[in-house]
Amino acid sequence: MSCVAAVFALFTTTKVNAQGCVAIRSTGGLCAMDEHPDSASAAEGSWLLNSNSRYFRSYKHFVGTAEQKQRIALGTNVINHAYTNDITLTRIFNNRWSFAVDVPIVDNSRSSLYEHGGKERLQTHSFGLGDVRLTAYAWLLNPAKARKGNIQVGLGLKLATGAYNYQDYFYHQGTTDAKVLGPVDQSIQLGDGGTGITTEINAYYNFTHKFGVYGGFYYLMSPREQNGVSTARGGTASAKAIANGSDIMSVPDQVMLRAGASYGTGKFDFSAGARYECLPVHDLVGGSNGFRRPGNILSAEPGVTFRLKTLSIYAFVPVALRRERTQSVPDKISTDLTGTYTQGDAAFADYAVNIGITYRFK
Repeated sequence: MSCVAAVFALFTTTKVNAQGCVAIRSTGGLCAMDEHPDSASAAEGSWLLNSNSRYFRSYKHFVGTAEQKQRIALGTNVINHAYTNDITLTRIFNNRWSFAVDVPIVDNSRSSLYEHGGKERLQTHSFGLGDVRLTAYAWLLNPAKARKGNIQVGLGLKLATGAYNYQDYFYHQGTTDAKVLGPVDQSIQLGDGGTGITTEINAYYNFTHKFGVYGGFYYLMSPREQNGVSTARGGTASAKAIANGSDIMSVPDQVMLRAGASYGTGKFDFSAGARYECLPVHDLVGGSNGFRRPGNILSAEPGVTFRLKTLSIYAFVPVALRRERTQSVPDKISTDLTGTYTQGDAAFADYAVNIGITYRFK
């Protein structure tokens, strides 16, 4: 069942964590779509322990879909290094129901000129616990009858356990070379400060023993509009930021879609698919004001999984095909106030690396 084997690792890496300044941070771990619900691995009372490491380097700036190549040429681009390790423990109650707890550990750094006086590239950092996620999963179809394919739904809570006011020093070079302690940029904060509701739909279908297709949908709904954290990096917010509402960080929704095909041979399973990640301009519930960098990334996502009896090792590398920084609510307010079209930028990565291991035990 190649598709079943592939979705084991594919949904292990179902983390909404876009590749850049668009602050879509890791909010999920192992989806329960890990094994066929009728397989021995899904036996009543079994456990799954997953460790997934994700890394990317964002450094290319976009306004809309247009890359701002001059930023790299001039050395004014922002460079983010983002690393997240998700430890996820899943309890499989039976071949239909399971429950997962995901605990992310986050290590980020960000270098820039503009945040430190504009004369020298310096760094800020953040490290610690991210936002924990709790999710219950259920297969919709009877596994005894739906042997070729099935649909799984998930409903959970994303907790505000990660620091969303993490602070580091900014160096405002000038006559005094002042060092100021302030909240780091939203893109490297450990959490967003909001309790959210997560929804998932995962599905697979096997055409043959070796070939199949998969698909998945994830949405994080964040009712809280703003988290109260200043965007002034330890300084005083500008009149423009106050006027358009970007002086305080927003708590945005998050979206992800995945689809593809897989092929299994021996102990290996190979997959090729598409991955779409989005931080929307407007939330489904609650307001949408405050500072955010809305945008989306469409990626090609090849992957490989090596499977043993109780252990699986996988690697997935989504490679960006299209990157877009959309117009935020503060951008729209500035456009209305000034009569001049305003749209901010964001830095994106070329690719991300997901490497993980999953162990099944009683």
